[in-house]
Amino acid sequence: MANHKSAKKRIRQIATRRLRNRYNAKTTRNAMRDLRNVEDADAAKAAFPKVISMLDKLAKRRVIHKNKAANLKSSLMKRVHALATSAPVLEAPKKKAAAKKAPVKKSAAKKK
Repeated sequence: MANHKSAKKRIRQIATRRLRNRYNAKTTRNAMRDLRNVEDADAAKAAFPKVISMLDKLAKRRVIHKNKAANLKSSLMKRVHALATSAPVLEAPKKKAAAKKAPVKKSAAKKK
């Protein structure tokens, strides 16, 4: 437990920031989920700048890493662009299970 007055204040500040960061992160995740579920191109274009702004703020405050924010923005941008051009949304290719090869029979070695 903290003994100094400044350490007690620091604990209060950290708790406040943590709650604020959790709220903002959860709100952003919900906004991203809603944007991904939108099927209308106009609605997606309207919501897109707000979500991008939220991601940038989280990265600026170091709640999420800046590269993660960039990756999320990129994937959302692809989704919105696909809706606008009525092109199919490209998803990561799924890995195929490796086909098992039949065991090779070894010829019996001649013994001398």
